[in-house]
Amino acid sequence: MEQIDEKQQELIYKFSMFEQQIQQINEQLGLVEQGMNELRNLKEGIDEIKGKKDEEILAHIGRGIFVKAKILSDDLIVDIGKKNFVEKTPEETKAMINKQIKRIEEIKESLNNSLQEMNSEMVKMIEEVEKS
Repeated sequence: MEQIDEKQQELIYKFSMFEQQIQQINEQLGLVEQGMNELRNLKEGIDEIKGKKDEEILAHIGRGIFVKAKILSDDLIVDIGKKNFVEKTPEETKAMINKQIKRIEEIKESLNNSLQEMNSEMVKMIEEVEKS
């Protein structure tokens, strides 16, 4: 039976650390993708109610529960943070959502770059092992 030397132990440790980091980044990428999908769906929902003033809709209030509501205005009330609400047109709201999507895409790109860097490091480590 072959004994594991100190260098091999260090490589095994590094590989397990990379594996954990890759798993965490993949989880974050899943959350990022979910957030982007939610924002895209929100934009579609805004388009669906645009121009439907005085019409009745089903308004979602949470956990699969809806209430009948009548649209009184084309404008939307938007939470801009810390429970501060402002009135915005559908176009202004969609522009705000587009900015959020862009920020999320930048985060996604950064996470993908991190994954590529880790993969490169792992390839280098494997090449070193194969040389020795």
